[in-house]
Amino acid sequence: MSATPESSAAQVLPFVRRYAVLILLVALFVTLSVSTSSFLTLTNLINILNQNAPLAIIAVAGTLVVICGGFDLSTGAIFSVAAVVAAWVAVRLGNPALGLLSAPVVGAILGLINGLAITRLKIHSFLATLASSLVYGGLAVLITGGFLISVDDGSFTALGRGGVGPVYYAVIILGVFALVSGFLLNYTTFGRYVLSVGGNPEAAELSGIRVDRVKLYTFLYSGLAAGIAAAIGVSRIGSGQPQAGTGLQLLAIAAVILGGTSIYGGIGAIWRSVCGVYLLALIDNGFDILNANPFFKDLTTGVVILAAVALSATRRGR
Repeated sequence: MSATPESSAAQVLPFVRRYAVLILLVALFVTLSVSTSSFLTLTNLINILNQNAPLAIIAVAGTLVVICGGFDLSTGAIFSVAAVVAAWVAVRLGNPALGLLSAPVVGAILGLINGLAITRLKIHSFLATLASSLVYGGLAVLITGGFLISVDDGSFTALGRGGVGPVYYAVIILGVFALVSGFLLNYTTFGRYVLSVGGNPEAAELSGIRVDRVKLYTFLYSGLAAGIAAAIGVSRIGSGQPQAGTGLQLLAIAAVILGGTSIYGGIGAIWRSVCGVYLLALIDNGFDILNANPFFKDLTTGVVILAAVALSATRRGR
């Protein structure tokens, strides 16, 4: 008996949802490789990996938040606060290492505040983190007075500019962070709780899972990731800038959705979010190398994101 179109689509859709971002990434990589000789060079590829590592770190942690049924719109502002605090500590206390270490700590604290607002005050994560992003953004400006905090110290910039051979420290940190996050999601009780809460919070609570605590930890982890990314970013440019994280939160969420993580929660994978980040990076890099109209870059990115959301919606409908 031959397969009906409906049954064939039912077989193909799960595969497409799982591997679409990887297929698109490979296809775009091959297209750019044959379109211009400037793309497939070691320098360009290393720069793509390095420049987008902070965003990928934020997206990795954001994957847990979205799987758990939440949104974190404050990661860009947390990045800014953590970056300016790191620079402030390095300059005022004369301790670059302490400055860089303070960034993840500040990020975790601000993420914890987000989690408490969501779980204790019962504010939807979208609204809570939208409000906190405004507060944190103002805090970054307040700390700096609206000016840059420059750090002229080689040990401070080593994290963002140094590496092991041709591989930057930022890429190594991303690799370790992604592996740890993937392990947490796929092989620990916490990861199973995240998937359960995102899939059906009522059922998870009835089964004994402390739903609010799981949500709290995901936002703390998201803040920690933004702080780690900030340490890399501020070290790379050697100065704390109050607007340094502007727009990062939207790019991170876009990458997570591109990676096939359901906006409704309960489904997602770390590796696919990393692929989503570098798919966006290849689109950006390709248009720059080809000197194409920036309008078409935004159009292309928007269409790809819209298609990913539509694909997620088909899963919800089923």
